[in-house]
Amino acid sequence: MDKIEAIFYIEGLSNDKKALESAVENIVKELKNEKLVEVLDVNPAEIIEDEGVLKYSTVIEARVRGNFENMVNAVLKYGPALVEVLAPGRLELDSKDLMKILGDVSLIMGKLMNKFGSLAAYPDLSEVPEPRVGYSREEIESLILDDRHIRYRLVIEVSGKDRVSVEETMKKALSLEGCLINVMALEGSEEDGEFKGLLAVELLSNFETLFQLVGKYAPIAISILEPEIIDVTAGELQNTLTDLGGFVNELTGRPVKKALMSNQ
Repeated sequence: MDKIEAIFYIEGLSNDKKALESAVENIVKELKNEKLVEVLDVNPAEIIEDEGVLKYSTVIEARVRGNFENMVNAVLKYGPALVEVLAPGRLELDSKDLMKILGDVSLIMGKLMNKFGSLAAYPDLSEVPEPRVGYSREEIESLILDDRHIRYRLVIEVSGKDRVSVEETMKKALSLEGCLINVMALEGSEEDGEFKGLLAVELLSNFETLFQLVGKYAPIAISILEPEIIDVTAGELQNTLTDLGGFVNELTGRPVKKALMSNQ
């Protein structure tokens, strides 16, 4: 697998300057001893003071190199606010290797969500049109060959008021995420006025959306059906890694935000 060279921009925020200095020192030390990826350079910026609740901030820039799997794991570990991909311009990923990587993402994000809460949240979907379900083989081939879509299956744990509302909400939510739904099957039961079950879906989407779904929903099963080799541009890779870092940041930052809100 080709090596990726990228810059991680890791944000540090605190209302205590000394605590932030200590945290930055620890992150820099950890980066310099990192085994997941080769760390080529680490540059912590000066801590600056602002007028916000978290009035002290800084950014650590780390230039790193590694294969896609290790790069993903490093993003999950450090939660950079931004990832800038320097090389290569394109990357080819084997679908079997990608399934393993997505499985690791799902496992780690699932643990974070069990600890800090869900990521999948949507506005009122009542006015959103119900999306189409089902595509012909010709349409699927065109989406894969012409639009560079990936066809894959996910199994997601779902819950809600009742079976009908869960199915309707998930159809619309997946459509809003940028997916085309080819097959959908929902199994479960209602207990104590709440429906809980498993949703199996076959979807078509681009590479970035696939990763976003796995990051947000932490599916219990993932299967990539086609194509066997997935071509990814540097831009797609950069957006995907940045989204993933953002998800980690969103979850791990919740306790700090909650504590600050309670002290106001």
